[in-house]
Amino acid sequence: MRIRPFVALTIACVAALNPYAKTSAQQEETNPAQALRQLHAAEIHAHISHVVIVVQENRSVDNFFMGLPGADTVQQGMTPNGPVALRPVDLDFPADIDHQHKAFVAQYDDGKMDGWTRADTLPRQAATFPYAYVPEREIRPYWEMAQRWTFADRMFQSNTGPSFPAHLYLVAGESAFAANNPNKIETSQYAWGCDSPRDATVSVIDPDGLEVPGPFPCFNFRTLADVMDERGVSWRYYAPGIHQLGFIWSAFDAIRHIRYGAAWSNIVSPETRVVADARAGNLAAVTWVVPTARNSDHPFPRLKSASDIAVRGQYGPEWVRSIVNAIGEGPDWNSTAIFVVWDDWGGWYDHVAPPVLDRMGLGFRVPLIVISPYARRGYVSHVQHEFGSILRFAEDAFNLPSLDTTDARSDALYDCFNFNKAPDRFEPVTSGRRISLTFDPAPDSQPADTDF
Repeated sequence: MRIRPFVALTIACVAALNPYAKTSAQQEETNPAQALRQLHAAEIHAHISHVVIVVQENRSVDNFFMGLPGADTVQQGMTPNGPVALRPVDLDFPADIDHQHKAFVAQYDDGKMDGWTRADTLPRQAATFPYAYVPEREIRPYWEMAQRWTFADRMFQSNTGPSFPAHLYLVAGESAFAANNPNKIETSQYAWGCDSPRDATVSVIDPDGLEVPGPFPCFNFRTLADVMDERGVSWRYYAPGIHQLGFIWSAFDAIRHIRYGAAWSNIVSPETRVVADARAGNLAAVTWVVPTARNSDHPFPRLKSASDIAVRGQYGPEWVRSIVNAIGEGPDWNSTAIFVVWDDWGGWYDHVAPPVLDRMGLGFRVPLIVISPYARRGYVSHVQHEFGSILRFAEDAFNLPSLDTTDARSDALYDCFNFNKAPDRFEPVTSGRRISLTFDPAPDSQPADTDF
C-alpha cells in the first residue's frame, strides 16, 4: 500500500505526534494494520482540535435518507407476509413508534428483519405504519449536508433500545447494561438519571440476553469526559435546562460523580448557547449538543393539552443547520470535525441486519453525517461504524487512552476524512424546507416524552 505523502514520515515523527506510536524497531514487530492505525491516529491529532457531536432523535437510515445517491437504502420493506412499499410520512407526523428493547427483538426477528408490523404506535396506526420514509423536501438541510460532505450508511446504534442507554453509549461506550428508559418518567418530572423519582428503576440485559429489572438509573462508570478531565482536555455538554423535555437526553445527569461533582459546570444550558460560542471561537475540545423536543426530529403524539402546540412543528433540520453554519462561519472551522448522529432508530423500518457483537448490540442503523474541512466530499461510507467510533475519533484527536468499552473495538471513522489536502472553505448550508413559523432557537417548554 502506498502511504500518502503527508504520512510518509519517519516513525520518529509519528511518535512525536502520537505518544502511543512505536519506534522504528518496534514497528517491525507490529501488525501492519496496527501500524496504519497509528498513522491514522497521528493524522487526526495533527489536524483536529475540536470535535462536535450533535445528537438528534429516533430515525433510521431508510426512514430519513431513502434514495440518497450512493447509499444503501430501499423503497420497500419486508413483512411476514411479503414486501410492502415504504410510504412518505411528514417529519412531524403525530405518532410515536415503540422502540424499546422488546420492539427491537420483534423487528429484528432473529435476523429476518421483517417484524415491524408487530410494533405498537401511539396513537394506534396501521400495522405497516413503521414502513415509512420522510421525503427529502421535509429535511432538505440534512440531505444537503449528506451530499456535500460524508454520509455513513453503516453506522449502527451500539445498543438495542431507546434514548436513555443510547445517549450513555455516546459519552461512555456503555450503559451499565441498561436496556430502556427509566420507568418513572412523569409529566412533572423531566429528568431521568440521578434526578429521577426515588423509586425509578431501569431494566438491564443480563448475561443470557434477557431483559430483567435493574437499579436506580444513576451510575458511576467512567466516561470520555472523565478521561479528558484527567488529561486536561476541555469539554462541554450543551443541553436544555432541567425543566425542559430535552433535559431527559442529557446523558451526564445519569453519571453520579459528574451530576454531583465539579464537572457538572460543563453542562451548559440553554443548549442554544452553542451557536454563540461557535461563532466566537469559544468551542471546547469536545462538544456534545442535544436538542429540545421541537428541534429533535422525534415524532410526538398530540397530547390534547395546552402545551401540545410546542411539539406540533419539528425544526430539527433548521436547528442542526444553525449549529453547522455557526461553526463553519466561526474561527474554529479549519480544525473541527462535526458528527451529526441520531441516537436510535425510533421504531422506523431499516433493512440492514445489524451484526451481533455483544449482549447489548449492535442495534439498527442510524444516520451519521460527517462535516469537516477534511471530510471527504460527496462520499458515502460503507464501512461498519458504531457509537464507539465517534469516541475513538475523539481519543485519537487528543491522544487519550481508550475507555476500553465499545471504543476499543471500533474504527475511528478514518475513511470519512482526507487529511492529505488543504482544508475546504466553508459554504453555508441553506434551508430547503418551507415552514410556517420562523425558526426560533430560544428555549421552549415541552410536555413529557412518550418515548415508550
